[in-house]
Amino acid sequence: MKSSELKELSLKELEERIDNERSFLTKLKLNHAISPLDNPIKIRGIRRNIARFATELKNRQLTENKEN
Repeated sequence: MKSSELKELSLKELEERIDNERSFLTKLKLNHAISPLDNPIKIRGIRRNIARFATELKNRQLTENKEN
């Protein structure tokens, strides 16, 4: 997901995406522990997506605090 697409999302949508990605990451890790995944690089991609979402959320919170 591009940064321009991230900026279009609302705060609620960002939080929902973070929760969804975290639960998906947990499932992937558990499945990978039981039997190897076909593409273990997916785990890295999911972690990076979570970081992107969290960074955008934090930036919005900081700018909101600066305005107040």
